Amino acid sequence: MALQFDIEEYANRLQRLTAKMREEKLDAILLFAQESMYWLTGYDTFGYCFFQCLVVKSDGDMVLLTRSADLRQARQTSNIEKIEIWVDRANADPAMDLKNLLSEMDLLGCRIGVEYDTHGLTGRNTRLLDNQLQSFGQLVDASPVVSRLRLIKSAAEIAYIEKAAALADDALDAALPLIAPGADEAAILAAMQGAVLAGGGDYPANEFIIGSGADALLCRYKSGRRRLDANDQLTLEWAGVSAHYHAAMMRTVIVGEATNRHRELYSACREAIQAIEMVLRPGNTFGTVFDTHARIMEERGLARHRLNACGYSLGARFSPSWMEHQMFHVGNPQEILPDMSLLVHMIIMDSDTGTAMTLGQTYLTTPDAPKPLSRYRLDFIEV
Repeated sequence: MALQFDIEEYANRLQRLTAKMREEKLDAILLFAQESMYWLTGYDTFGYCFFQCLVVKSDGDMVLLTRSADLRQARQTSNIEKIEIWVDRANADPAMDLKNLLSEMDLLGCRIGVEYDTHGLTGRNTRLLDNQLQSFGQLVDASPVVSRLRLIKSAAEIAYIEKAAALADDALDAALPLIAPGADEAAILAAMQGAVLAGGGDYPANEFIIGSGADALLCRYKSGRRRLDANDQLTLEWAGVSAHYHAAMMRTVIVGEATNRHRELYSACREAIQAIEMVLRPGNTFGTVFDTHARIMEERGLARHRLNACGYSLGARFSPSWMEHQMFHVGNPQEILPDMSLLVHMIIMDSDTGTAMTLGQTYLTTPDAPKPLSRYRLDFIEV
């Protein structure tokens, strides 16, 4: 087995999960989120695009149901001892195989939690699951159970996150010398991703975002590359990744001469992040962070140019997104606690003038002031 953490770390995670299951009166939980399986057992695969499920009983017994292609993957990357295979075949219904497995595990008539809110359980497979288990026992939505346990990072996890943050800085180091009039976005993107991989990191759970000109106002990756103009704007969002743990950053780099609007938007971004650093502390909530962001944007007359979220929790994630569930948005009651890894980002997209400005970095929360994980300062970048 090639585990990323020691045996005691995984044993502690299982103990935390089973304790939470007893608190929620769950006899078993069906894990479909790949990051849940990875966190709990080390199991590392992209096979979750097919039907697979890790069954965990409240006594700690675990069985993985997966396809033959992932049998060796599970054996070599996880501590899972019991693995069952459902067979690829015409009109296959792996939910029936799961039902039979649950019967063998003596779970008929029990209260069973299901991780519904995950890309690892498609709509079609959800219908198969509910159809097979509708009269088997009491099914409850247990999507937040492992997700919330993962919010607080252990010392071993923080070591990977700090490595990821260093790789994110390396990526910016690689990009900046290439950003100039006439530069090819493809070369910049290749240098950034190459720096992460060359440093021993992983592919990110979603694509790096790169866009210049009008595309600098986009918040998502899109296909196609262009060369930078003599006066241009380049928005970058990327992450360093180590053992699937992410540390993300955002910057809008100005090529040539910055406009007054660029500087005005940058000033608002920086003011908002510095204000958030004062509330990104235990005793406040994720909603408090968003309210701070919204207040400053309102005071600056930028409310209609901002987004409805200003960051989120980061950790070990799998495609299609490196975002964890908990976000900085209005009304989120999640308390800020020590040892959370949180991306704070400011994204202002002024479509009226075609002006983009972003600023963002990952923090580790502490009992007091948050610790920025990047060696870069929040400076205006003009090349």
